[in-house]
Amino acid sequence: MAKFELKLPKMGESVAEATITTWLKEVGDTIELDDAVVEIATDKVDSEVPSEVEGILLEKLFAVDDVVEVGQTIAIIETEGEGVVDSSPSAAKTQVEEAPKEVAVLETQIAETTEAVVSTAGAVDFSESSTFYSPLVKNIAATEGVSLAELESIPGTGKEGRVTKNDILKFVEDRKNGNVEVTTQPVKVEAKETQTASQKKQETPKATPVVASGNDEIIEMTRMGKLIAHHMVESVQTSAHVQSFIEADVTNIWNWRKKVKADFMKREGENLTFTPIFMEAVAKAIKDFPMINISVSGDTIIKKKNINLGMAAALPDGNLIVPVIKNADQLNLVGMTKAVNDLANRARNNALKPDDIQDGTYTVTNVGTFGSIMGTPIINQPQVAILALGAIRKVPAVIETPEGDFIGIRYKMFLSHSYDHRVVNGALGGQFVQRVKDYLEAFDANREF
Repeated sequence: MAKFELKLPKMGESVAEATITTWLKEVGDTIELDDAVVEIATDKVDSEVPSEVEGILLEKLFAVDDVVEVGQTIAIIETEGEGVVDSSPSAAKTQVEEAPKEVAVLETQIAETTEAVVSTAGAVDFSESSTFYSPLVKNIAATEGVSLAELESIPGTGKEGRVTKNDILKFVEDRKNGNVEVTTQPVKVEAKETQTASQKKQETPKATPVVASGNDEIIEMTRMGKLIAHHMVESVQTSAHVQSFIEADVTNIWNWRKKVKADFMKREGENLTFTPIFMEAVAKAIKDFPMINISVSGDTIIKKKNINLGMAAALPDGNLIVPVIKNADQLNLVGMTKAVNDLANRARNNALKPDDIQDGTYTVTNVGTFGSIMGTPIINQPQVAILALGAIRKVPAVIETPEGDFIGIRYKMFLSHSYDHRVVNGALGGQFVQRVKDYLEAFDANREF
């Protein structure tokens, strides 16, 4: 008999730890290859950890709500046979030693994000605390306006007295019900003395209190809903949003898809939608205008080498998530279709992995799915632009020919391009969306797939 150490896998470059949410197997249960053993949650997405071997669950090393670092062993599985199992302390130590560097980077990113999105009076400066808090706890603290003094007063029930998600959520609930005394973050005298009248005016205004009547229904926001709200506010406060709109004639695409979609399904086993065709055009336009495929870091611009297209998709609970098509410019239409369908299906079934939503460089959202003819989407940080695809409509249009102009029925749609005016000027933003339009309108109606 051998023992296999099930470790928390790497879940993307910016994810260094996760919270145990549910154990799907109990000690003594039989585990098959690829069986999900435990559910975890990061500050980005929920996921499952599958088993790499067959055997029996011998030991669970962490409890629900414990925070686990990438590379740490979370469970011991007893296996049969003569298979070699890497359970040596040195191997585990090598993996765990990599995590502190990632944790340090993540701590810096979270501290910067928290400072930007909450008001000065309620901001949580984690650098002043020697206590470790997970990214999930920090995000909840920032969202709920929990001060550092309040956070440090919460008795932790996690490993080594750490504050868990349930601990801080219980504190927030008790505070709302008036069961705890609200402690405000002390304001430094030096900062107060140097604050000018101009700076005071620019402070984030406090939200107007909302009073619910007896007939109103009070619905608690989900964890993901709070994170989305946090990211949206952060994006608006970070980027100078401007929009460009353009109308594209997609009659050739409409007719071509109608002609080939049955054969496409028969040959490839995939449903051919408009999305992969639009994604293909966007990837081509990004190659023509690579300065739309950038990120901003302070006073520097990071020009991305890879073209990784984010694709906004709806989750079963109504929230949106943005899985990423990696190296989209290297895919043909068949490959793009398979990638789009795979990510969309796994999003609907809550089967996306953390790596599926990492490293996007440009995002496309299809507001036409909900009947909207156009929209003004918010940029998905740290990207600098996002394209909204409106509904395709059959409209009368002027058609120019060598024999003269006439009125005909055409299929048209609006493209709405939001971009960060700090680094993308109106010329680049307008030229890019114009190039997408050009590629769509020049689509070959006799194209082979």
